[in-house]
Amino acid sequence: MSTLRQFPGQGPEDFFMKPAEQLPLTDECHHYESKKEVPWDIQKYFAQRYSIFSLYDDGVCMTDDAWFGVTPEPIANQVAYDMFSNDDSKTTIIDVFAGAGGNSIAFALAERWQRVISVEKDASTLACAQNNASVYGVGTGIITWVHGDSFEYIDALVNRPETLHPDLRVDPESTMVFASPPWGGPGYSTDEVFDLSTMQPYNLQQLYDAYKKMDHALFLPRTSDIRQIAKLAPADEKLEVVQYCMEGASKALVAYIPASKAGS
Repeated sequence: MSTLRQFPGQGPEDFFMKPAEQLPLTDECHHYESKKEVPWDIQKYFAQRYSIFSLYDDGVCMTDDAWFGVTPEPIANQVAYDMFSNDDSKTTIIDVFAGAGGNSIAFALAERWQRVISVEKDASTLACAQNNASVYGVGTGIITWVHGDSFEYIDALVNRPETLHPDLRVDPESTMVFASPPWGGPGYSTDEVFDLSTMQPYNLQQLYDAYKKMDHALFLPRTSDIRQIAKLAPADEKLEVVQYCMEGASKALVAYIPASKAGS
């Protein structure tokens, strides 16, 4: 886990992390209008742009890297719906890999959560997410945006909340984490059963260790090894794992994992 950085001259008014301001779109933020403008390696995603963002033509912007990780809109909406819980004590959701904003927008529009906190490390990608939320009519202030490392944020939230800006402090017991991490690593798209210990840059154990003190949902490749996920279940409990499909084909799964009990 990352350690908290100290800044020269840091005073009591300077917190380790603060909510992000509205960031300007950069030269890395693109709204491609035709296939000929699009780099070859993302052309297949561009062809599916209306499944990814139905309002794409209204001004959705993406960095080139964001195309690889964005959740298609119908799946993001279904995940948001499925996360409606009978447990009214869960009032905050933290989207720890916000990317271009697909899941965060769905959470905000679901009107299920009192707080939606969205964390993104890359400034240009965060600027796209903020822009896209505006395209979808998500008003200023509905999502609290954070420009920073989500692992550092979660570590501070759980262990050193006083180092965070007050607007970023929430009760872990009333909070759920949603993580749609990068899926890089050998075999995720070709293996019949994908070994989650090889997922890069964060494997299953690293994700679980980071979030285990809170209920969390992991958005993972559709061929993920269910046996590895099952090992995360608390004693004598079962985990819910849901496959999400579009046009008759599974696209991903979500594992819903309860917070570990004290001492576990």
